[in-house]
Amino acid sequence: MLVLKRLIAFVATSLAVFGSGGFALAQTGQPHPWQLGLQGAATPVMDDIIWFHDFLLYLITAITLFVLALLVIVMVKFNARSNPVPSRTTHNTLIEVVWTVVPVLILVAIAVPSFRLLFYELKVPTADVTVKATGKQWFWSYQYPDAKFEFDSLMTQTKDLKPGQPRLLSVDNEMVVPVNKVVHVLTVGADVIHSFAVPAFGIKIDAIPGRVNETWFKAERVGTYYGQCSQLCGRDHAFMPIAVRVVSDQEYATWLDGAKKKYAEGTLPNQNMIAAVDKPAQ
Repeated sequence: MLVLKRLIAFVATSLAVFGSGGFALAQTGQPHPWQLGLQGAATPVMDDIIWFHDFLLYLITAITLFVLALLVIVMVKFNARSNPVPSRTTHNTLIEVVWTVVPVLILVAIAVPSFRLLFYELKVPTADVTVKATGKQWFWSYQYPDAKFEFDSLMTQTKDLKPGQPRLLSVDNEMVVPVNKVVHVLTVGADVIHSFAVPAFGIKIDAIPGRVNETWFKAERVGTYYGQCSQLCGRDHAFMPIAVRVVSDQEYATWLDGAKKKYAEGTLPNQNMIAAVDKPAQ
């Protein structure tokens, strides 16, 4: 019965995904049970990533079906029963040209949008907001250089979760940014290599000790978007989530004024403290 229920849920989820272009499950910026495909896009970069993913999927499917059709034709038309006397053809110039040129054209068709997407991700536009994300064992610190304040962001323990907050993804202090503004993210590791990744934004960049890496995003919708450290960084690697809250310009200005006062008054959490984390049940 349990297997049947899961099968029904899987089919329903599949129909929902393909019937809505794959965006039905991830508009809140977090993973969902039985989710298929990528999270819904919240930035132009993620829009292009999803397009490229779907393009490759269709292309690979077409190639697979073509090869399958050729195999079926060969098995039906050229078996020993249909052809007691096998053909002795050893050379065909046209076929050899086709199977050389067509793969090259396919690779070019993949390479052009691939390089375009890579350059789009790596070329940081003029920033409206700059945030420095420092990965630590095992939490994140966010610094707003223009506003001159910094705060720690630690995972919210299960007993402290509020209604609607996802377990193992919620944090006590979210990174807050304005909607429709270019956010320049600088990453660095304080101890070991971490990785700053938010799937709905299409960003994933390593945070390396002694080296500053950079990425960017432009969130087009308000809401809270979740990510996690995506580089094995030690014992509690699985418990250092990322939460980015995207708000309107007015809300951001209000938050910024409050944050300047809050973190200037010495209320910054002890950065040397490693919070206790809940471990998932085995």
